Amino acid sequence: MTWTEPAASRVLRPPADHQLAATVRPLTFSPYDPCARIAGGTFWWATRTPAGPATLALRPAGGEVVADGYGPGADWVVDRADAVAGLRDDLTGFADLAAAHPLVARLAAQHRGLRMPATGQVFPRLLRAVFEQKVTGKEAYRAYAATVRHFGEPAPGPLQPLLLPPAPAAVAAAPYWVFHPFGVEQRRADTLRRAAAVADRLERCADSAEATRRLTAIAGIGPWTAAEVVRIAYGDPDAVSVGDYHIPNTVAWALAGEARGDDARMLALLEPFRGHRGRVCRLLEAARIQAPKFGPRMPIRSFARF
Repeated sequence: MTWTEPAASRVLRPPADHQLAATVRPLTFSPYDPCARIAGGTFWWATRTPAGPATLALRPAGGEVVADGYGPGADWVVDRADAVAGLRDDLTGFADLAAAHPLVARLAAQHRGLRMPATGQVFPRLLRAVFEQKVTGKEAYRAYAATVRHFGEPAPGPLQPLLLPPAPAAVAAAPYWVFHPFGVEQRRADTLRRAAAVADRLERCADSAEATRRLTAIAGIGPWTAAEVVRIAYGDPDAVSVGDYHIPNTVAWALAGEARGDDARMLALLEPFRGHRGRVCRLLEAARIQAPKFGPRMPIRSFARF
């Protein structure tokens, strides 16, 4: 069955200032992500659900968002469509916190339609995060895209080529050297395989706190990787990527006018926004704020720890 017609549909009614493209962009690794992309104003997201493969299409239409689901898991993704679109994001209390800093207050107003998406899925984001450990963004994307294509199978729906993310069981069963041609050394390959072996337990986590505990119990996964995962899987607005090469400098520059900062300084500056610290970082990213660069230029979000 080709599943070129929607098997389930739903109309979402977001607030008037909702920014769909900006909200879902963190779910794509690049404009060429084999599993998720924005094409013709529609966001397409392929995934594996408990009911089977599925593709979700989110399309703005006259102030509404039409959610179409394709494939055996269509009902599952359509039921979660509002979360993926960031419409379950809870901004309670953020306006008062943002008011404490003029830049954050301004960015919160300028980007008030930006929401935190929540996919409800851990392993697909973990796959990407492990490949992002300690390498440049270009190297991480090459490894991610090559891995998806190696294991990939076509996603349901009319947008092609669109691929499903690898099944955890297939990744867990693959020897580490399968990943070597993709530029992935044994350490990251083994980390990914260990995580894939317990993917079912990870997907059953009730919230981001439990997921963080289980993720960081896996050898090779630290706070940076866990934060990258739970911010997307659970829409956690407080998840801060401790260990990132660039974010501490960005926060220090934006909030204190300091060209450089370490993790401790970043966390101290973000403390007044506790509960929404990750949201503040997302606003700085959306505004394209970066600290001054000294020395060789490095790709943004590169050389993270784990």
